[in-house]
Amino acid sequence: MRLPLQGGLPPVGVPSGAVVEIACDESGFSGTNLLDPATPVIAHASVDLGVDEAAALVTTLRSDFRFAPHEFKSRQFLRRPEAADALAWFLAALRGRAHVHLVDKQFFLVTRVVDLLLAEPSYLAGTRLAGKHRADARALHRAGRAVGPDWNAFLAAFVDMLRTKRRDRGGDGSVERFFAARDALLRHAPTDAVLTALDRSRVAAVQARLYAEDRSIPPPLEPLLPALAETVLFWSAGRRRVLVTHDEQSALTADRLRRLQRALAERAGLPAGESPLAGLVMTDSRDDPRVQVADLLAGVARRMPGTVEQFLFPSVPQDGIAVRVAEILRHRQRP
Repeated sequence: MRLPLQGGLPPVGVPSGAVVEIACDESGFSGTNLLDPATPVIAHASVDLGVDEAAALVTTLRSDFRFAPHEFKSRQFLRRPEAADALAWFLAALRGRAHVHLVDKQFFLVTRVVDLLLAEPSYLAGTRLAGKHRADARALHRAGRAVGPDWNAFLAAFVDMLRTKRRDRGGDGSVERFFAARDALLRHAPTDAVLTALDRSRVAAVQARLYAEDRSIPPPLEPLLPALAETVLFWSAGRRRVLVTHDEQSALTADRLRRLQRALAERAGLPAGESPLAGLVMTDSRDDPRVQVADLLAGVARRMPGTVEQFLFPSVPQDGIAVRVAEILRHRQRP
């Protein structure tokens, strides 16, 4: 027996204006465990296929390329002898109908340091719409990756300090440990703009608000919300609203989606009822071939970003935390 779907924000009535409907899924999501070296990147994929179009695409993969139902996942898909031909056909079929947003988890944490601890926390944090300090975040990310253990300790201390499910740990010294890790990192980058601007009392105040369940602050260790925001901004293109069908994700609660919806509307100078995010409906991927296609695309993009870029995104701009797949590859090669 399946449990009822949780989360989502279905639209009230038929959305007004021009609307595009997309289906989404992700690969590489590991909850708040953002420092797992096995999954350094999250891929959030979306397609604007109709149900019949997606079903026909899935049917072709299973018939012409002889993929069985239990193999229709990227790991099994890419292991088959027919994978090269099937992948080329799959990506060619999606050209102009799909989008992938890649999130480097370490860089996401750096944007969280900037947008939560140096600015007023907002549901636009971590997106292209909160770009005031983005150049400083990129500089810290580049410098930190070259440091080694002190960089890893700094990120781990930041994550530990903001784990809101441990509210009984207030006053346990996590802020002090974070600043001790900051000071150790400063020895390698004494003039870094982000590290030098961090203020102990401000950081402690943000932690206290999180522990007090201040819902105006976005979940600090949740990359799916800014990934969803970037996906909506791409498909909206400033001229239409986006209705999302998404594989079930507990992180996408109605309250969080409503706040994101309002934030996107305010940033665009629109009434709340005309937000670029028209609504989000949860589904089980087993019931929707569009989500199955998005799931496969996300898995392939996470494992083979260069191949996906070649087929789908020959000239993708780097905006906010939408780290271009080529940039992801360069990051993987850096010390």
